[in-house]
Amino acid sequence: MGALHEGHLSLIAAAKARGVDEIVVSVFVNPTQFGPKEDYAEYPRDHRADAAKCRRAGATAIFFPTPDNMYAPDHSVWVVEDGALSDCLCGARRPGHFRGVCTVVAKLFNLVHPQVAVFGQKDFQQATIIKRMVRDLNFDIDIVVAPIVREQSGLARSSRNAYLSGPERENALALSRSLAALKEGPWPAQKRRTGKYLAAHGLKVDYVEAVYADTLKPASAIKKGVAVLLAVYDGRTRLIDNRVFR
Repeated sequence: MGALHEGHLSLIAAAKARGVDEIVVSVFVNPTQFGPKEDYAEYPRDHRADAAKCRRAGATAIFFPTPDNMYAPDHSVWVVEDGALSDCLCGARRPGHFRGVCTVVAKLFNLVHPQVAVFGQKDFQQATIIKRMVRDLNFDIDIVVAPIVREQSGLARSSRNAYLSGPERENALALSRSLAALKEGPWPAQKRRTGKYLAAHGLKVDYVEAVYADTLKPASAIKKGVAVLLAVYDGRTRLIDNRVFR
């Protein structure tokens, strides 16, 4: 969605590693995936800097659509996952969010006709839903999920990190540290400890959940194939992070 950072640029590198001939980067702050009280108007935008970063990283083309390009005034057709993957986690907290995500991604796929599309693991639920959409709607596209890119401190790269004050950025380190402390084994006690640890560092916990990575159904223990996902508010900024046990 813009304000590109090393995490976004790693997606270009992942595409290059597949040996593709053309790499198209779309940069679009999609209004239909924001709720009425979310940060659509404030979301950072810097097309000139984003274009320069994409060129240096090896992108072939950069697509900067506007809402008017993507949505007709009487737009009425949406791509909606039936809730098996989208009614939990971020979907439960952000009604309509994944309807907007699936619709705009399907539209971008139809415009570009990619053979490969690369998404980041940090938006784990989003990547899982997109993989399901591609499977169920028979898009002939290989979905690649690239690893989370972190700052040296361990904080996951995010455009929204720009909102954080110095003390808030320090508090945010509790996300990656709490994930690193997790071990395979029963989940309930680790969930309680993780929630207390995040709260003790000034973070308002939105959710702390362990789910099976392919279905997003709750898991009672951490083991291979389980993902632990966190969402918190750090001041007014909502941050997410996750760890997949492989």
